[in-house]
Amino acid sequence: MQTTPPQVLRSELPNGLRVITEPMPGVASVTVGLWVHNGSRYERREQAGISHFLEHLFFKGTARRTAAQIAEEFDAIGGVLNAFTGKEYTCYYAKALAEHLPIAQDILADIFLHSRFHPDEIARERTVVLQEIMQVEDTPDDYVHDIFNLHFWPQHPLSFPVCGRLETVERFTQADFTAFVAKRYRPDRIIVSAAGDVTHERMVEWAAQAFGHLDGSAEVVDGSPPVPCRNVAHVEKALEQVHICLGTPGVSQVSEDRFAAYLLNTALGGGMSSRLFQEVREKRGRAYSVYSFLSSYQDAGYVGIYVGTSAEWAEEVVALILAELRKLRRDGLRPEELSRVKNQLKGNLLLGLETTDSRMSRIAKNELYHGVDVPPQVVAARIDATSADAIAALAERLLQPEAMAITVLGDLKGRAIGEHWIDAA
Repeated sequence: MQTTPPQVLRSELPNGLRVITEPMPGVASVTVGLWVHNGSRYERREQAGISHFLEHLFFKGTARRTAAQIAEEFDAIGGVLNAFTGKEYTCYYAKALAEHLPIAQDILADIFLHSRFHPDEIARERTVVLQEIMQVEDTPDDYVHDIFNLHFWPQHPLSFPVCGRLETVERFTQADFTAFVAKRYRPDRIIVSAAGDVTHERMVEWAAQAFGHLDGSAEVVDGSPPVPCRNVAHVEKALEQVHICLGTPGVSQVSEDRFAAYLLNTALGGGMSSRLFQEVREKRGRAYSVYSFLSSYQDAGYVGIYVGTSAEWAEEVVALILAELRKLRRDGLRPEELSRVKNQLKGNLLLGLETTDSRMSRIAKNELYHGVDVPPQVVAARIDATSADAIAALAERLLQPEAMAITVLGDLKGRAIGEHWIDAA
């Protein structure tokens, strides 16, 4: 039984690239991630979607390997090679048994440094990305979030969908991708993160050999925070349900109020015992899916609520949600409720860190947003130390009607929607 937490180690190469590791004795695997502090937030309007498209292209062939060979080599070691793009970062990662780490590292470095972005591959992958965009638009419980963002943070890059827009994705060329990598994929924006059966010294040595030659600094991009906009939006679409996203300004990834926000969100709509689930689904039967969430970035965020319901119940469901928000502002959390959500949150946190890939992501995000490791034990202690008064004060500050926005996607069957839907908050 492990009695002391694993130690997170950090080194910085002369070119500014950072290496973060968390050795995990007793596990068989290792996960290595190449994180680039670049995502859709750092794109100009005419570049919308280029970070995500680029992520796809890194798997489509290098000078040494075809796309098929990349897939075959990784399948041959029973590993996982994948990537994802967010608003503020992109990650390319490999997970394998520790004995196969050299192969995983070689492939990961090859695609990161030597991808060709061949025009034929760009043309083929363009159709895949366009299908992905259209798939989101055909998935209303996802699409309503994109629409909400566009209205809540109008014209700000944080509001843009990560996948981009059809008209921008259709225009990207090989020259666009090559120039974007040259300007944004610089060592001062790159983190090598690894967790599992690995030593820090081994990862630093590999990083220096593979990436030590990179130089320069990333292009500076306007990073001003978004300005929230109170609004009511209805997008007509022929659907069986109406999909509703409601939100108010929240907290950033680095805010000291984030622990109170975690608990507030968990109590409001973070599980089957949450207020929204119990009131809207269990007591009233007005929805199958209802939950709250936090969207947090380096300098901004919002508290969001999603629900899918019938057109005839839409305004009633919004009223039920607003009533729960008023109760939180007025009364805060009951003692037994606070104890329950603290245990729920800590349990979710620790259970979510049982794999090498989740540990790899945790330490990389800590480096991106905090510049230091924030151990799970510290997070748990901060959760435990958060008082009911702190949560009540945060609810009173954030959950205000004058800052609220709502987006409805679907067919309201002729029912009128307006600011009166949220004025009652």
